[in-house]
Amino acid sequence: MSEQVANDFLQLVRYGLRSADDPHIVASVKVMDGVLKTDTPSGPVWHRYNGDGYGEHADGSPFDGTGIGRGWPLLVGERGHYALAAGEDALPYINAMVAMTGKGGLLPEQVWDAAPIPEKGLFPGHPSGSAMPLVWAHGEFVKLCHSAVRGTPIDRPANTWKRYQGKVPKIDYRLWRLRQRPRQLLAGQELRVLLQAPFTLHWGINGWQSVQDTDSEDWGLGHVVLLPVRKLSAGDSVQFAIRWRASGDWQGEDFHIDIIGGDA
Repeated sequence: MSEQVANDFLQLVRYGLRSADDPHIVASVKVMDGVLKTDTPSGPVWHRYNGDGYGEHADGSPFDGTGIGRGWPLLVGERGHYALAAGEDALPYINAMVAMTGKGGLLPEQVWDAAPIPEKGLFPGHPSGSAMPLVWAHGEFVKLCHSAVRGTPIDRPANTWKRYQGKVPKIDYRLWRLRQRPRQLLAGQELRVLLQAPFTLHWGINGWQSVQDTDSEDWGLGHVVLLPVRKLSAGDSVQFAIRWRASGDWQGEDFHIDIIGGDA
């Protein structure tokens, strides 16, 4: 299992796929802040990921293919968008980004986040020797300011939010394909048999009782039979065979799925 920590998951909240108070998100934010956050005189700043080697060396010498990744003002903006979604004030993050600018108000790629090295012009919370300006950091700053006024992330897709509203979708069906053959189905779930050509499903329950033939429907991305098995209970079973309509040939084997009461 990888021990790498990054902040990519914040986009799930920003784009409306998860809520800011989702337990997994909240726990991940705690880990992210604990591992990647550095407090500077300009405000908090975050690293891209633990073990990042893109930045100056410990003595302040320039990146030469190796180094130590420093804090990115861009990520302050991303963390600020999460704070806003969580009902917090985004202003501290905006102020931190402003304080991290260099001459002319330009936002750098990275800021120095270790003890000052005056002779090399490196001071905590101020631009390091990285690229400046980093234009997408400026874009993030503008979006955070706009989002703070609006109260929600301005780049959250409206249709995504309308569909998910930050909630984990409940999957109430199981998909069966020739290359994906689940052997179990949760009681109360629907079974969808999806194939790439028209077919007839010859099926029954509990040892081929109540046998029926059901023709597939073309759904555009495949041909589907919806089996009405939601009312089956744990301990029941479904059996089926596949006959291709174009040739009349059978797939050549029978399939069996058990209905269970726990996680499939």
